[in-house]
Amino acid sequence: MSRDLLPGVTGVLVLADGTVLQGIGVGAVGDAVGEVCFNTAMTGYQEILTDPSYMAQIVAFTFPHVGNVGTNLEDIEQMSGSAETAARGAIFRDLPTKPANWRADSDLETWMTRRGVIGLAGVDTRALTKAIRENGMPHGVIAHDPDGRFDLDALQAKARSWSGLEGLDLAKDASCLQPFVYEEGLWDWDGGYAKAAETPKYEVVVVDYGVKRNILRSLVSVGARVTVVPAKTTAEEILARNPDGVLLSNGPGDPAATGEYAVPEIKKLVDSGKPVFGICLGHQMLALALGATTVKMEQGHHGANHPVKDLTTGKVEIASMNHGFTVDRDSLPEPVVETHVSLFDGTNAGLALRDRPVFSIQHHPEASPGPTDSLYLFERFAGLMDKAK
Repeated sequence: MSRDLLPGVTGVLVLADGTVLQGIGVGAVGDAVGEVCFNTAMTGYQEILTDPSYMAQIVAFTFPHVGNVGTNLEDIEQMSGSAETAARGAIFRDLPTKPANWRADSDLETWMTRRGVIGLAGVDTRALTKAIRENGMPHGVIAHDPDGRFDLDALQAKARSWSGLEGLDLAKDASCLQPFVYEEGLWDWDGGYAKAAETPKYEVVVVDYGVKRNILRSLVSVGARVTVVPAKTTAEEILARNPDGVLLSNGPGDPAATGEYAVPEIKKLVDSGKPVFGICLGHQMLALALGATTVKMEQGHHGANHPVKDLTTGKVEIASMNHGFTVDRDSLPEPVVETHVSLFDGTNAGLALRDRPVFSIQHHPEASPGPTDSLYLFERFAGLMDKAK
């Protein structure tokens, strides 16, 4: 990891401490600054790179073979099409392979170029992952120049001067600009994405902090008419729609920063008696609204193989996770009860109120990418709405 570039280098990752990883540039030309994390998922790179929760982050894939299924228009998770509101960069051990899948309509590198995602291939992702596990997620700049011209000192200075994710409200930028109705259900092998029911069982309002499409699809598939509203929508505006339930979505950034405007509204939603379901960032901000605290994690949880125990049933599920902040489980006040826990490190993965139809989880039950063990949580939300009717 020398600062002396080898012949043929067209891509680099420069960390704030001066470390330089060099290899072959992939995708868009230019540079981007962000927090460097690793993801252990073996599939779903397109879903990962379009997850708004990765906004202002650079993702190193631990799985060595990326690109084999290509990309397609159906597997984009973010509502917008810009890399500005999802992962800024991607790091691979090997150059992305050519697609060999019937659903592909583009290869990964062309897709990254079109989206503006900067990639770096040919580096030791195992060494990078080990460094992150030992020292935490560093600030870095990923850069691609076909001519191999890099000002390493300037790139390091850019990485060092970046403020990082703590104190950063990114949800307002990842959110939609105006309300809309979403009508697409979960994907089926024979028919593609299902259509919404003509007569929905539930009216659900989703507060969009950077929502993933598969969360919306999961709600549609349990019978909901889904209305998505911007992150700064007030509780009064939400309740005026008379929803059967409210979902607080996933999203990027520091929950405490977004919580400055979101937490007061979440408190009102909880007090309304309506069923409330929080996911990822929504879980963290619900915890803040209930009196708990959140903290920045050293390496975060990013992958599709995380064991989580549901303390209400005693069952263990393998879940998809993507978060760099966590709820401090020791800060949970009464009448909040912990419902899920990570079996990797014992961190909180879910909570509920004893006396109200309110619950949330840290992981991603929509499973995109990942296993579908946690899809039952949408049924649990539907059950709460049934009881509240």
